[in-house]
Amino acid sequence: MAGMDDFGGEMRRMEVPNAILLGHVKEALQVGHTATINVKGYSMRPFLENSKDKVRLAPPGVLRVGDAVLAEIARDVYVLHRIIIIDGDSVTLMGDGNLCGTEQCRKDDVVGVVTHYYHRGRMIAASDPRFRRRVRLWGKLLPWRRYLLYIYKIRLKLSNILG
Repeated sequence: MAGMDDFGGEMRRMEVPNAILLGHVKEALQVGHTATINVKGYSMRPFLENSKDKVRLAPPGVLRVGDAVLAEIARDVYVLHRIIIIDGDSVTLMGDGNLCGTEQCRKDDVVGVVTHYYHRGRMIAASDPRFRRRVRLWGKLLPWRRYLLYIYKIRLKLSNILG
């Protein structure tokens, strides 16, 4: 959907391949900038929704279990997933919406850390204690995620139908 820019002209939405866009994001973060990107994919449900939500990324500092990070898991292959294990230099990642399957990378492969979520029109700080509690609880509910995500998807469909 096109909107209007600040000068009254029509804006176009343009999609850039992840390898190109996130390569530039990586470069910006490496020199200390922050970046806000749109979320693509469903692997971070229920906290982030495909093409609707955004995240603000900052250069990685001290990494913690529970942080959502942008990591380059192979050359020009990036994922935005949550850290579930840190063992020395090794980091294990898993999407909140994933039922199984993890990615491995090194700490040096972490490109950025999510500092803010833009979800359903609200900005939520990743450091917010209530939000971090929800993330920890969601992690503990892994055996039941299949059912919870199914209910979540039905609820989304109903809200889209009913307005």
